[in-house]
Amino acid sequence: MELGSWGARLSEAQKKQVAARLKNRLEKTYILTFDKVGSTFKEDEKLDVDVLSGATDTWGKNFSPGAQYKNVKTNELVQKQEFYGKNFLVKDKLPSIDWKMGAETKQIGGYTCYKATAAIPTADLTWYDFSWSELRAADKEKGEEVNMTEVTAWYTLNIPVSSGPSEYWGLPGLILEVNVGNTTMLCFKVVMNPEEKSSIEAPKKGKVVTKKEYKEIITGKMQEMRNNRGRQRPGRTGR
Repeated sequence: MELGSWGARLSEAQKKQVAARLKNRLEKTYILTFDKVGSTFKEDEKLDVDVLSGATDTWGKNFSPGAQYKNVKTNELVQKQEFYGKNFLVKDKLPSIDWKMGAETKQIGGYTCYKATAAIPTADLTWYDFSWSELRAADKEKGEEVNMTEVTAWYTLNIPVSSGPSEYWGLPGLILEVNVGNTTMLCFKVVMNPEEKSSIEAPKKGKVVTKKEYKEIITGKMQEMRNNRGRQRPGRTGR
């Protein structure tokens, strides 16, 4: 989490206290279930509670990735999103990722992993999220070139499946780590041929939209909420 100018005023001890308090919200556990062509990716089901205040992160859930299904054979992505109590089913193509393969290797959980990098349109990675700063930047950049995000992935040829967490796919082995901006997704456990089989199926309930349409819906709703708040503020008269 970027603390910005506010964080600059904090001591190292205070920064550690903030990090400890937010750990439950900023560190999530997800489960990737896969076969040769299909995969599901969803958050491990547990109550998201701030252990110090007892509060649940209901605001954050409006802009968090929902349960996702990918099919690398049909180039299909289906993701369930809930926004202020309304369910959406986002159906779109998988992002086309032009990976640059490297020779660098490292070990992740006993697997030899190879490095790959790519520049991916930021909109393909943030379509379920919203920020006012992003909106202002988009207004300024209309007509200019597409904003890109640099991504580093580590994949293993020991598991020859062209899948990975979240939107990431398209390498000759399973992706076990992704680094993008200030976020790291790291695999800490792999279970091959589990005794209890999990179904790999796309979510089915919700209003069907594309990623672009979903982004437009949440952006419009946030602008509407801001405008409503502005109208509700009491006026002032000069004396």
